[in-house]
Amino acid sequence: MDNSGQRGQRTITINAHPFDWHDKIGYMFGDIGNNFSFNVVNSFLMIFYTNVYGLTGSQTAIVFLLARFIDAISDVVVGRLVDNSKLHKRGRFIPWMQRMEYPLLIALVLLFVPMVKDWPMAAKMAWVWVTYIAWGVLYSTVNIPYGSLASAISSDPNDKTSLSTWRSIGSALGSSITSYIIPMFIYIGATKKISGMRFWEVVIVCAILGFICYQMTIHLTTERVQTEKSEKVSLKSVMHIMFTDRALLGLILTDLVLVVYQNLAGTMITYVYNDYFKNSSVMAIAMVVNTATVLLLSPFSHYIASHFGRRNSSIVGLIVSFAIYLILYMIRTTNPYVYLAFIFFGSLGFAVFNLQVWAFITDVIDEIEVRSGDREDGIVYGVNSFARKVAQAIGGGFGGFLLSYVGYKSSTTGGVEQSAHTVNAIYSAATLVPVVCAFLAIILLLFVYPLGRKQVEENAKILMKRHAANATKENNQSANN
Repeated sequence: MDNSGQRGQRTITINAHPFDWHDKIGYMFGDIGNNFSFNVVNSFLMIFYTNVYGLTGSQTAIVFLLARFIDAISDVVVGRLVDNSKLHKRGRFIPWMQRMEYPLLIALVLLFVPMVKDWPMAAKMAWVWVTYIAWGVLYSTVNIPYGSLASAISSDPNDKTSLSTWRSIGSALGSSITSYIIPMFIYIGATKKISGMRFWEVVIVCAILGFICYQMTIHLTTERVQTEKSEKVSLKSVMHIMFTDRALLGLILTDLVLVVYQNLAGTMITYVYNDYFKNSSVMAIAMVVNTATVLLLSPFSHYIASHFGRRNSSIVGLIVSFAIYLILYMIRTTNPYVYLAFIFFGSLGFAVFNLQVWAFITDVIDEIEVRSGDREDGIVYGVNSFARKVAQAIGGGFGGFLLSYVGYKSSTTGGVEQSAHTVNAIYSAATLVPVVCAFLAIILLLFVYPLGRKQVEENAKILMKRHAANATKENNQSANN
């Protein structure tokens, strides 16, 4: 049944220059720009709060935890607002980024104002709460349109694979730049003390670089798939459509499981090398494994997806990761280099999914439009983003609980000797968590997520015909008028 005109929606593919390197490079820069904001906050705001503002660990933990849930809710709200916003000449998502990048980057700079350290604690906490929540909400107003943009740049599944790959490359590059270059500049003196003013100056530079990256996205990408809405679909109807859609549910649950893995793996690797192997030099290499595997696989991502499909290739990759981490758990190696080699190859399997996750979302958006006639790019992306943030909160909280459960002894001075039981339990957790998460993701992709390569291609053909028919109808109406 053709639902193309259902509830006052009309989606067309506009006449524009063909999808090319402008779109790929432009979309890549968007996630580099995101990391100049998101990764800076995730990696360095806590140490800024504790070492410059003088907040306690518990004070920062409460702020981060509660604000994260507000962020997750704001993703869904912003997705809804974006979907129902006015369609401009350049589309729906690029104008949002163009407007909201300014308040977002201003909020980023305000998070790190060093003069606040001299305020009374009550005023200081008020500043922290207001600026951090404001930054989180404003980040949603840029990230949700940016994520939704992929489904509007092209309707071709192969193009969407390219966009997902280039976004993953941008994420890896942005994360690497902020994680490994910023620490070179925020410390001063022989004692390497954190300087609040230097921190602020570095963040201002990050905001400027973020602005440049967002401008690259805005000016290099083109929204070819555009939806005109003469009336709004009720939120109740939208939520009913989405939460009865197996593709969306399967993707959300799979993504949630694998984001929990990513957060726990990043946490546990430091403890494995610090306490089990007692080798911090190899730890530095191990910390960049995920980035390295994404960059290594990225040239082959398009070939893998086009020949085997996103679903099947991800299942195979996860089976490989499951087997490698299970072997690593069973052999209980005491050689840090052997462990490093295993997690490198184990991460390759997870990277197959991570490179294609953003294209999975565009496939789900297409599936919902085929099934219901409604195209709701923003809210679908927002719901998936909500799940990812919940997973980040679960991963972070579970990591701390796990360390307490195995008897990990913390210390402000360092150098505490952990018991044999504790270090062995850390090794077990670091290897079994990927095994469990990979197994759950395989089950979800096999039995819940329904979109194989043939269905994705069939959906693309249906929508291309539907959008072409809408465009022809619109051109005829313009000619008659």
